[in-house]
Amino acid sequence: MNGLRIIEPGLTSVQDGGRFGAQRYGLSPAGAMDRVSLARVNAVLRQPGLGAALEVGPFAMKVQVMGGPLRLAVTGAARNIRVDGREAEMATTFVVTGGAHIELGPARGGMFSYLGAEGGIKAEAQLGSRSVDERAAFGSPYPRPLRAGDLIELEPVNPARGECYLPLPREVPSQPIRVILGPQDDYFHGDTIFQFLACRWSVSPASNRMSYRLDGEPLAHAKGYNIVSDGIVMGHIQVAGNGQPLVMLADRGTTGGYPKIATIITADLPRFAQTPIGGAVRFTSVSVDEAQTAARQMHRALQELPGEVRPLMHFSSDPAFLLRLNLAGDAVNALGDAAEGDGREWA
Repeated sequence: MNGLRIIEPGLTSVQDGGRFGAQRYGLSPAGAMDRVSLARVNAVLRQPGLGAALEVGPFAMKVQVMGGPLRLAVTGAARNIRVDGREAEMATTFVVTGGAHIELGPARGGMFSYLGAEGGIKAEAQLGSRSVDERAAFGSPYPRPLRAGDLIELEPVNPARGECYLPLPREVPSQPIRVILGPQDDYFHGDTIFQFLACRWSVSPASNRMSYRLDGEPLAHAKGYNIVSDGIVMGHIQVAGNGQPLVMLADRGTTGGYPKIATIITADLPRFAQTPIGGAVRFTSVSVDEAQTAARQMHRALQELPGEVRPLMHFSSDPAFLLRLNLAGDAVNALGDAAEGDGREWA
């Protein structure tokens, strides 16, 4: 048996790009909270798109390798990675063999990381996806978050194949999360919408994969807080009866009856989902055209990820090895006591 035995699960589940086409039956799409990081772990493992990986929540987790060899990588929220006590790098592939222990420390500056494996997770898809939807008891190989003792089956790999890495994303100054107002912004007075956009919100500890609750000054409704239930998409911001905004995310219900003041644009959903508990959030309103342009840019960036993967070069510090690389041309003895080209190497 080849795979990973869960020792300390933290808050981990199997997630892929999501389960689509079943919302008509009341089934959430589920899927990765940060689809960009999921795409990155698949790209660095040289496999397509949004295949299933272990989505590791903000807490530490630990697994043991069974069988092998296995090739793994971790992307998303930064955290310390240790393989039998040795450090490994984010967004960089590494090979492990049976008996090895892999520890991922708590997330730093984010919420979710993705532990992926070359060859993907061996499990049968349910309605086209392996993603875990805990409330509906859907998902594969387990219809729930992982527990100690669970085994994630993986394919053995050729360890001789070279390792590679993806350059880490360039850090940019924190920017407001972009939203499109509505679809029920008419349920709020103009000054309330201004308040929503001006407020510095923080992510509540009561948040989860279904929704992030935002703490801040309550928002007043203009026409009550009940509407005829309608469809919910990822990024809808409902305002509950107590005036607290609720941002609907991967495990959301398929319909809801609170008015929605705004909707986070697709391109900013990964960044929003990585906001840690207690982290600050601000919103800014953009047009539909701007949102669509940003979505196209994000889609192009995901398509270009495989071309950004770089081979990982390992260099020896042995002087003879470095000399053979001929990094600076021929080396000669300045004192002239060795004939040029006599085959000697610096020791």
